[in-house]
Amino acid sequence: MIISASYKTDIPAFYARWFLRRLEEGYCRMLNPYSHRPVRVDLRREAVDGFVFWTKNFGPFFEHLDRLRAFGVPFVVQYTITGYPQVLETSVIDAARSIEHMNRLSGEFGPRAAVWRYDTILFTTLTDRDFHRRNFERLARALEHTTDEVVISFAQVYRKTRRNLNAAAQRSHFEWWDPEDDFKRSLTSELVGIARARGMQLTVCAQRGLVVPGAGEARCIDARRLISISGRLFQARQKGNRPDCMCDESRDIGDYDTCPHGCVYCYAVQHKALAQSRYKRHDPDGEFLFPPEPSTEKGRRASYELPLSPSRV
Repeated sequence: MIISASYKTDIPAFYARWFLRRLEEGYCRMLNPYSHRPVRVDLRREAVDGFVFWTKNFGPFFEHLDRLRAFGVPFVVQYTITGYPQVLETSVIDAARSIEHMNRLSGEFGPRAAVWRYDTILFTTLTDRDFHRRNFERLARALEHTTDEVVISFAQVYRKTRRNLNAAAQRSHFEWWDPEDDFKRSLTSELVGIARARGMQLTVCAQRGLVVPGAGEARCIDARRLISISGRLFQARQKGNRPDCMCDESRDIGDYDTCPHGCVYCYAVQHKALAQSRYKRHDPDGEFLFPPEPSTEKGRRASYELPLSPSRV
């Protein structure tokens, strides 16, 4: 089984100690996202085919790479680098540091070990079309030779996303909008050319209607990539997390409302204060990333009935 760690939260940035403790113990526990019953996830070496890490800050994990390497299982890092203004990503590290991390990963593990994610693409008076063209070109130039793929997606405005965006816009005096698909496809076509010039294939995450000539459909959980890194064959079936998702089957070990990055477009956090509170109460030696709270599970389940995009980090 491929272990996803995690499109629900940023484990490398905030929960590295917990993750490595669970590897030592050979298991973790989590809530089934549908039944909300506790389940045990086998993390023994013989049960894991590979790891996919999702992050906006891999820095805290570097000191543990020797332990991960000794575990003997391939991994891929889905690394989100957007270079957005701080009012949109309040606690995300500077893009220059993230680019350094990508260069280090590529130097130690090769250009297949990390995938750049330029998502979620959000349109605001701070990040309009011209901003995205210039910003994407700047980041692509800096990331040339560190990766062979860049994944994009456009913001999907769920109810909680709209609420958080409206609150941030009022607080920080900007406007946001969700343009028509033709507009998004036009921008995607421009980004395809920029990515190709820097040696990257641009793929679109779980938004098939926005794929344009030259772009591909992203497979963020990708057994083929893991196999190419390790040379060790294993079987995996395609089983996406939502419509249009091309990912291979995996088990995600994260939890919602636990990422304190504070991104205003995040799909997996209802309120920044809730995520910060849960992070502070996290037990790095616990079986769960965050233990179940029976009194709140019904409400949390209702909040997450809509399918989530992996672009939450």
